[in-house]
Amino acid sequence: MKRFGRSWFAMLVVLVMVMALAGCGVKQQAAETKKAEVKWPTKDITVVVPWNPGGGTDLTVRALTTEMSKTLGVNIAVVNTPGANGSVGTKNVWNAKHDGYTILGAGLMPFTSYQVMGYMDQGHKDWITWTATFSPNVLAVRAESPYKDAKSLLAAFKAKPGAITAGTAGVGSGGHIGIEFIRRAGKFEYKHVPYQGGNPAIIATLGGEVDFTPQLSMEMTDMFRAGKMVALASLSDKALEIEGVKPIPSLGVELPDLKKGLPMGEFFGLTMPKDAPQEAIKKIDEAFKKAMQSETMKKFAKDKGVVLVGYGPEESLKKLDNLASVVCWTLYDTGTAKVSPEKFKIAKP
Repeated sequence: MKRFGRSWFAMLVVLVMVMALAGCGVKQQAAETKKAEVKWPTKDITVVVPWNPGGGTDLTVRALTTEMSKTLGVNIAVVNTPGANGSVGTKNVWNAKHDGYTILGAGLMPFTSYQVMGYMDQGHKDWITWTATFSPNVLAVRAESPYKDAKSLLAAFKAKPGAITAGTAGVGSGGHIGIEFIRRAGKFEYKHVPYQGGNPAIIATLGGEVDFTPQLSMEMTDMFRAGKMVALASLSDKALEIEGVKPIPSLGVELPDLKKGLPMGEFFGLTMPKDAPQEAIKKIDEAFKKAMQSETMKKFAKDKGVVLVGYGPEESLKKLDNLASVVCWTLYDTGTAKVSPEKFKIAKP
């Protein structure tokens, strides 16, 4: 009986020792996992731009990520994946692993519209966003256009209802929202010609495929300086000044009802699913803030005629809420969006 007791006790001691060793192994594994998380990033990052090269989103993201990669210590590859008003590339990012290594380069106006347009189930509140720049919409024509100022273009809308063609980056894009905003204030009709990105819309305007484009100032600055395009008016709240370009008057001068909604334009930045690792969010935030103070971004703003805003996640969310209100209800009221913003609790502007 004593022998059995001693054997049982010995087995108990061995069991306790095994459990202790196992516990140490678990703790060591947890520590190694935590250490690996802290070391983010450990590989290159991909930023998906859901538009063609050369547009406002593409230009901003390339300048921004060039600087951010220096802080993060890894390469950042920019991949253009256009389609369905930017929703194709956006879906690709959402469907990728939420580990911080796949990020979206976004134009925030169309980004807020994907739920009401029926493109995605997720909305802007499902993402965490950093906003880098702002660029107002500008009504622009090719140099040979018969329209020499905003007044003559507005007169043409009235004289030929539905005949004047506008080339934009796509249905629900910043340019499309801009011209719809103008149409409602001016009470006229036009013909919308959507393209796969801002650059194709501008090329179409230069080639005479469309009468004008309401795209963003930054996408056309070089064309204005070269005399290939003429800026008729901007959707800024005052005359838009760009180095090397004649001051561009606000369209609010010709359409006073427009003033309360100005400035109107596009915000550009980076966004990723908000359930990404906290360490990834922290490192991206640090790299973004540092990049916004860089000479590269200051020069970019000067060259392209954009405003550096540098909004972090909290301020970006406020801006996105406001944008969603204007964008989604404008699209819905004009019949472009089929799903009511009320379904997603988006307040009216």
